[in-house]
Amino acid sequence: MKQFPSLALTFIEMGQLKAFSLLCVIAVLGACTSTTVDEFRQGETGIERGESIVILGRRHASDYETRAEFVQCVGDRIESGSNAISVIPEQEFVDAMFPWFEPRTAPLRTRDLERLMAEQVVAGKMNEFGVRYMVWLDGYTETTGRTGTISCTVGPGGAGCFGFGSWEDDSNFEARVWDVASLQNVGTISTDATGQSYVPALVIPIPFIARVEANACTRLAEQLKQFVNGG
Repeated sequence: MKQFPSLALTFIEMGQLKAFSLLCVIAVLGACTSTTVDEFRQGETGIERGESIVILGRRHASDYETRAEFVQCVGDRIESGSNAISVIPEQEFVDAMFPWFEPRTAPLRTRDLERLMAEQVVAGKMNEFGVRYMVWLDGYTETTGRTGTISCTVGPGGAGCFGFGSWEDDSNFEARVWDVASLQNVGTISTDATGQSYVPALVIPIPFIARVEANACTRLAEQLKQFVNGG
């Protein structure tokens, strides 16, 4: 008969197995997200063939910065699927427009953009890229409410972990849409996604992660696509 390794579940009592199964069921049901999207429109929108948008992350705050990975995530989703919109990669745009869109010099208000557009070099680069809308993304994901413990041991018979941990993630992002043609803020879209993640452990930890930031990215991108297209 085939011999099982020392970590085999033969040495775990049925009561522990039932408790572990219950924890897994709770985790699967609980590791989900709740996402809310709000839109505030201040002007008419629409985009023509040959026009593009650029999505930039706000990074002037002292305590956090909008992650480049989230900015890219939103851009990738806007460029895909039905009613896709051409998106200029953030780093390509920032490099080409150096130094006007570096974190310390980037425009914070539309009147700052108006002053920049008075510069012939800036206006020329904007025309080359075909930028119709600039989207400023601002926000971050915060982890709170960590509870529980997981302990792991190593002995002559092998290694194993036991315990239960959980935490809550909250992704809060805001997108401001500037119309480069009219030099006005035409709207704001905000998204708030929350979710609870769990890690039950009986011999090995099994994480059930709530995909909070991914859901925030998807929902925000969908709403931005509709907004820019004029829907």
